[in-house]
Amino acid sequence: MEFWRCFGLVVVVLCVVLSTMSFEVAECRNAGLKTQYKNAYAAMMYMGTPRDYEYYVATRVMMRSLGKLNVEADLVVIASLDVPLRWVRALEQEDGVKVERVENMINPYRFQNNFDDRFLLTMNKLYVWRLVKYDRVVMIDADNLFLQRTDELFQCGKFCAVFINPCIFHTGLFVLKPSMEVFKDMVHELEIGRPNPDGADQGFLGSYFSDLLDMPMFHPPANGTRLDGKYRLPLGYQMDASYYYLKLHWDVPCGPNSVITYPGARWLKPWYWWSWPVLPLGLLWHEQRCKTLGYGAEMPLVLIQSVIYLGIVAVARLAQPSLSKPCYRRSDRTISIYQAGLKFTAMVCILLAHVIPFFFIPRTVHPMVGWSLYLLGCFALCSMAINLFHLPMLAAIMPCVCIFGALLVMSFPWYPNGIWRALAVLAYAFCCAPFVCMSFAKVMACLQVSPKKKPSCQESQHIQNRCINMCKVEEEDSLGEDPRGAEGRVVVREGVSAGCGGARGKRGCVGEGWSTV
Repeated sequence: MEFWRCFGLVVVVLCVVLSTMSFEVAECRNAGLKTQYKNAYAAMMYMGTPRDYEYYVATRVMMRSLGKLNVEADLVVIASLDVPLRWVRALEQEDGVKVERVENMINPYRFQNNFDDRFLLTMNKLYVWRLVKYDRVVMIDADNLFLQRTDELFQCGKFCAVFINPCIFHTGLFVLKPSMEVFKDMVHELEIGRPNPDGADQGFLGSYFSDLLDMPMFHPPANGTRLDGKYRLPLGYQMDASYYYLKLHWDVPCGPNSVITYPGARWLKPWYWWSWPVLPLGLLWHEQRCKTLGYGAEMPLVLIQSVIYLGIVAVARLAQPSLSKPCYRRSDRTISIYQAGLKFTAMVCILLAHVIPFFFIPRTVHPMVGWSLYLLGCFALCSMAINLFHLPMLAAIMPCVCIFGALLVMSFPWYPNGIWRALAVLAYAFCCAPFVCMSFAKVMACLQVSPKKKPSCQESQHIQNRCINMCKVEEEDSLGEDPRGAEGRVVVREGVSAGCGGARGKRGCVGEGWSTV
C-alpha cells in the first residue's frame, strides 16, 4: 500500500513538472514569435467620421487577408485613443494584430480654404516613423486588397512609393525605414507650416519627399539584401481599380500585380453593398471577406429586416384599407386640389418605398444579400401603397422591376470591355424609359376623381334598393308580364330615375350624386 502511495505521488509531481516546463516552452515560443519579425505591415485607424465602422471592418479584412498569405512580418494598427476598446480587443485577440495607441495629431492645415474635414486626422499616419523596433514598415490604407505576398518590399530603401498619378505618388501604400529623427523633423515641418496643397497626409508627404520622382525604380535584389535611399515602386503594387474598368481585365505591365487599391469616390468603396455591380471589382473584396472575417455581425439585422418586410407583405395582402374610393362632400372648386393632393401623396409613397429600405440595410453586408433585401423592402412598402390607393401592382412596382433589370445588365460577365458595358447600360435605360412613363400615367389615371356629390348613408341604401327594383321591373317587361299595370310601372321608373341615372341594374354607389375615384 505504501508503494502505491509513493508511486502516485511521484506521478503527480512529474505531471506538475512537465506541465510547468511545457508552459514555459510555450511562453518562450510565443515570445519568440512576437519578436522574431523585424518588419511589419501597418495601418491607421481613428474616429470622427460617419464611416468609422466601415473602415474598421475593412482594416480587419485586410489584416486577415495578409495573415492568410502567411506574410513574414508583424501586423500593426496605429489606433487613436478614442477607438473603442472592443474593436482593439477584436484586432488583438481575433486577428493577431498588434495595436499601437496614439493621441490624435493636430492638423495645422484645417483652416485652409480647400480643406476637406475627412482629412482632419490623417496626419496620424506620421506616427509610423516611430515604430523604430522594425527595420522596414509597409504603411497601407484600409482600401487595399492584397492578391499575393509582397514581402520583397521590405528590401526597399528609406522611403518608397507608387506614382499612380504621373507626377504625384500615392500614400495608400509606401515603404519606410522608421526613424525618430525623421518623425521629429516632420512634426517640426508641420509646426512651421510646410506647404500642403490638400491639407492631408498625401499633400504633406508629397511635399516632404518632393524629389522621389527623380529616384530609380525599385527592383528587389535576388540575394535578399536591403537597399538604401529612395525608390519608386512599380505600378503593380498599387493597381488603381479605375484602370480595370476600361478593359475589364488587368493590363499592368510593370511589376507584379500584387495589390489593388480603391482610391475613388468614398461612397463607392468596395465594402459597401451598393458598390457592386456598379463597380465590378467590389465583389472581389467581398470574396476576401467571405474567406476571412465573414458576415456574422450583420446577419442578425438582415434576418430581422427580412421578417419585418415579409410581415408587411402578409398584412398588406390580408388588410383592405381604402383611400382610393373615398366618398367626400366637396364642391367643384375644391375637386382639383383634392385630385392633385391625392396624386402627390400616392407618388410620394411609391418614391419613399424605393428609398427607405436603402438606409436600413447594413452598409457592409454582401452585395447579393444587400440587393435582395433592398428589393424585398421595396416590394413590401409598395404593397402598402398598392392596397391603400388601389393601384395596379405592375405599374406601382415598375421602378423596382427596372432596378432589378439594371443589376442583371451591369453584372453580365461577358462584356469585351468597359465601353460595351456602358453602352449596354445606356441602351437598357433608353428601353426602360417608355415603360416607366406608361406606368406613371397609369397610376395617375387610377387616381382620377369625378366631381360629384356624396349622398348620406341612408340615401345610399335607399337608392340601391330602387336600383334593384328597377332591374326587376325591366326583367318583367322583357317577359311580357305587368302585374302593377302601366301606371304603377311609370311611378316606379320615375322614382328610380333620380337615384340610378344612367347606371340601371348596377349595384353599388355608382349613379347620380356619387363621387368615386
